[in-house]
Amino acid sequence: MKKISKIEAKKQVHEFFSNIKDKNTKEIKKIKRLAMNQNIPLRELRKKICKKCFSPYKNPKIRIKNKIKKVICDNCDYVSRWKLESNSS
Repeated sequence: MKKISKIEAKKQVHEFFSNIKDKNTKEIKKIKRLAMNQNIPLRELRKKICKKCFSPYKNPKIRIKNKIKKVICDNCDYVSRWKLESNSS
């Protein structure tokens, strides 16, 4: 495996997530491993894939209740819960 710099890896990760809809789980695991090895935080990008089956969300069910956003994976029915930030001062 060829060594790449952190800047190149960051560029590669962001380019990968720009068109995530047509990717498979194997490619997602590979790019996630690259980000982890280079210590690149995914932050908001990790919300585009399922935590359990690593498939990209194509048409997930989204529910919002009590400042908690629930995203239900269309592939494995896993429920990801995200706390919504309040933008009030």
